Amino acid sequence: MNIKQNILDAVNEWLSPTFDTATQEELNKIIATSPKELEESFYKNLEFGTGGMRGIMGVGNNRINKYTLGKSTQGLSNYLKSVFPNQPIKAVIAFDCRHNSKLLAKVVADVFSANGIQVYLFSDLRPTPELSFALRHLGCQCGIVLTASHNPPEYNGYKVYWEDGGQIVPPEDEAIINTIEKLNYNEIKFDANEDLIQYIDEEIDQAFIQSTIENASFDTAVEAKDNLNIVFTSLHGTSIAVMPQTFEQAGYKNVSIVSEQAIPNGDFPTVKSPNPEEPEALTLALALADKKNADVVIGTDPDCDRLGIAVRNNEGKMTLLNGNQTMILMTAFLLEKWKKAGKINGKQFVGSTIVSTPMIMELASAYDVNFKVGLTGFKWIAKMIKDFPELEFIGGGEESFGYMVGDAVRDKDAVAATLLICEVAAQAKANGSTVYKELLKLYVEHGFYKEYLVSLTKKGMEGLQEINQMMIDLRENPLKEINGQRVIMVEDYQSSVAKNLLDGEESIMDMPKSNVLIYYTEDGSKICARPSGTEPKIKFYISVNTQLDAVENFNEVESILDDKIKNIIAAMQLN
Repeated sequence: MNIKQNILDAVNEWLSPTFDTATQEELNKIIATSPKELEESFYKNLEFGTGGMRGIMGVGNNRINKYTLGKSTQGLSNYLKSVFPNQPIKAVIAFDCRHNSKLLAKVVADVFSANGIQVYLFSDLRPTPELSFALRHLGCQCGIVLTASHNPPEYNGYKVYWEDGGQIVPPEDEAIINTIEKLNYNEIKFDANEDLIQYIDEEIDQAFIQSTIENASFDTAVEAKDNLNIVFTSLHGTSIAVMPQTFEQAGYKNVSIVSEQAIPNGDFPTVKSPNPEEPEALTLALALADKKNADVVIGTDPDCDRLGIAVRNNEGKMTLLNGNQTMILMTAFLLEKWKKAGKINGKQFVGSTIVSTPMIMELASAYDVNFKVGLTGFKWIAKMIKDFPELEFIGGGEESFGYMVGDAVRDKDAVAATLLICEVAAQAKANGSTVYKELLKLYVEHGFYKEYLVSLTKKGMEGLQEINQMMIDLRENPLKEINGQRVIMVEDYQSSVAKNLLDGEESIMDMPKSNVLIYYTEDGSKICARPSGTEPKIKFYISVNTQLDAVENFNEVESILDDKIKNIIAAMQLN
């Protein structure tokens, strides 16, 4: 059966009485006016990626709507009953600022309750990390957050969390997906049992804020907190629900909030993209920082799991840090605090991912702390906590501007990370230093690692085929040389094989399979190719490094690394 027949069959199903009149009317409009949109809406089913299920809102099995989410929730309900038989099952649901998030969250709650599952539903938008916290705090078996993170306004999404507070991982993810795929749309139970739906808000907020302060505060003096000048923006997202109270209760009072971006709005009217990875997203915050002479700028994405940070460089100008740099700063700070407290005894670990800076491994080694590395996505870092219960988790992050402090929240957490970077900045300033100077000191001590991300967008069905072909070419015709440097090792996470290109020796990697390739060159450079699990993109993560003998030579050495990155991009034709 070809794809056109698959599309026709799917469209006819959605025109059946199983689907409501509004859905059928909208579908008929698409049929009459846009064959291309019809094809895009039905050529495949939405899939769970590294961050759950995410897609454009609209009619069709490749869109986010009440039926695709209802089917997922019905399948999840069936799976929960099979895994937790003869016991009460509880689920907690949160949602962000996006269009239809509140409505879709209620649909999910309705389906759970119709299946006899007790539901805790946040009464209004809340940060994603609060959902992870609430799940364990309330003793739930699973949690759902309706969010598309930093995607464009037309997107929404559905992230599933398990009883440990982390996102679903093997074997639960595949088992849940298989259960969902066996369902027909007419099996969804939409008729809510309102007696099983309980709304939650301030009580959970306060418990979450107190837990954050306990995990991310390190005896910073009151005077140091008062002297730190902070600019914060929620980028129209959920962090505004808890961050002002967190700042206040943690003792940070010198905080200026970007008022134009403080009101939640799914259109994100003041930015091209509500993604703190993009410098443009922090334009208003940086302008306010110059006006207020702020020490640090912090911006969180719509669901408040990622954060962007800017600090003043040695010339006094605001400079944006990337996710690897903030991860290094926060990890080094935590390790030093744990060491001074006498809490490091060989039974602790930090975690990161295969696409992140290798420098974090150097930090862990310097403090005699275990280092664990996983696939892309914080669900794998959360899984480490579950897999190694004999070890204490200090902290961990990945290059995509996310960080996790301790294990109270089992996902990237911009609330705790915001507070932690304020601790770093306040204590540095009190000691006559700056965040920027502390970063340069780390480069001198542990090696100067610099990373760069090339992200190529390839939309639609044709884009997916192009991305797939790029990965096939890289596998079947692996590069032997990049920028004049021999490739010495290729790790293929889809086949689980690492191949030494110098002697041809192969070894099996003990890690779940994933569509990722990593090239290592003889000068220590690392280039990773990975299709995104949640966006129509293929990403290339480039890491280069060298020694930095003195802080004074930073600019000169950085220029050398920048040229190396540019040459790698040109050599691989990623421009």
